[in-house]
Amino acid sequence: MRKKPNVILITTDQQRGDCIGPEGRGVRTPNIDRIGSNGVRFSTCITPNPMCQPARASMLTGKLPYSHGVRDNGRDLEEALGGEGLGGSFAKAGYETFFIGKAHLSSQQTFKPSGRPECYKSAKNYPPEWRGGYMGFDDVQLMLRPHHHTQWSEIPEGLHYEYWLDQNGQGRDRWGLAKEHLKPDTAHFQTWRSALGEEWHSSPWVGDRAVEMIENKGDKPLMAWVSFPDPHPPFLAPKPWCDMYGRDDVTIAKHSALDLDQRPWWHKAFVEDRAKPIKQGAEHNAGGIDWGQKGELNEAALRDITAIYFGMISAVDHQVGRILDALEAKGELDNTYIIFTSDHGEWLGDHGLLLKGPMLYDGLLRVPCLIQGPGIPSGKVIQDPVSTIDVLATAADLADIPLSETHGRSWRGLWDGSETRNFALAEYEVDSIRSAVDMDLMTVRSKRYRMSVDLRTNTGELYDLQEDPDEMVNLFDEPERKGVRSEHMDMIRSRPDDRVPVSPRVGWH
Repeated sequence: MRKKPNVILITTDQQRGDCIGPEGRGVRTPNIDRIGSNGVRFSTCITPNPMCQPARASMLTGKLPYSHGVRDNGRDLEEALGGEGLGGSFAKAGYETFFIGKAHLSSQQTFKPSGRPECYKSAKNYPPEWRGGYMGFDDVQLMLRPHHHTQWSEIPEGLHYEYWLDQNGQGRDRWGLAKEHLKPDTAHFQTWRSALGEEWHSSPWVGDRAVEMIENKGDKPLMAWVSFPDPHPPFLAPKPWCDMYGRDDVTIAKHSALDLDQRPWWHKAFVEDRAKPIKQGAEHNAGGIDWGQKGELNEAALRDITAIYFGMISAVDHQVGRILDALEAKGELDNTYIIFTSDHGEWLGDHGLLLKGPMLYDGLLRVPCLIQGPGIPSGKVIQDPVSTIDVLATAADLADIPLSETHGRSWRGLWDGSETRNFALAEYEVDSIRSAVDMDLMTVRSKRYRMSVDLRTNTGELYDLQEDPDEMVNLFDEPERKGVRSEHMDMIRSRPDDRVPVSPRVGWH
């Protein structure tokens, strides 16, 4: 009888699709690249939503955001639905299931205690010996504060990473040390060289626990979601990673000037709102700094941000290599499906923007996506549009696990040549309470075009990515593109008619 395969999903946070080695931008990711060399790379994989919580809920459940209810950050996924997803499906099939790192499957900064472990106000109810279950995963080691835009709070307001960081009562000092800037200074407030030693940062913490999980593997097959919080902003890295890329060695955004006059109305409204004072509370704005601001994106700033962003990615890549090596040492690599992707991308200066929001340019929409494992051909690149909602269906198919119907489809048919894909969808209910504008923002990425439409105002943007890969010319209102626009609206309307009410807003993030 064939041994059941292991499945390991490795994710990053806010990593652009063009920020891996094969994309040619200069980011050095030899270990992530190994996955593609030994398997398949999807060059057009998109996120179903540009915000962390909806994107992650979609990976977990295999459903588009309007069908699991989490249409934005600050809205919680129904726990029963989460429990039926990736972790729960594999647990029922006899797998040991693990989650390590940043989950963000529930809101952190809430208006009142939610009772969930990832909630700042409820974390104290989950002592360090608590290891799950959570959202269908039997064994979890989580982070309450995965990014340094948050302030430190004393234990017991923490989860596994914070308890570990607080060894000898030094958690606050270490958290503060990460915010101290090593020389040379950078030209932007969102990026710096961290004074905290590498061993205390999140990427080694996640990598250590993933390696330990593999080394301690028993007879049961394992299914694990290993989730790195980087390269999410603020952009900081310790030595040696902060110095791996020189200011003049990186490829920065080609078009870094704001070009709002050529865009739909919501671009200007969102940007202008970001210029207003802080409105979402101090817990996510350590030091009184509004970390949602982009600041001045001059060339020096963009070079510093990009260099350290690349360094953060290379630091994660090093840990990916340790995971691959641990699997090989354990004799499990050839029996393991490894999927690498990210929840969403990052503007990184494109069109004068930084961070994320409702402007779904390619840098934000497209994510890296690679898979290797038994029976998967080596070195194959697939250009058909796919989505991270396909992760659950693909993993279940490869492991021969029964699965309820999802919006995702297995990628197997793409690498064996039995099917093709014409488009992938994203959807985002933007609300003015959090993001300045009220929108039903629907997006389709086809083989040639990207179109985003606000269904409330019937306004939108359409880009011919074959002729205009930098998305400079909005064709949405061009009469000669009426047929293309209609075709892509049909794609948007093809999503299953299984929407559920939006989950209540319980907080900001």
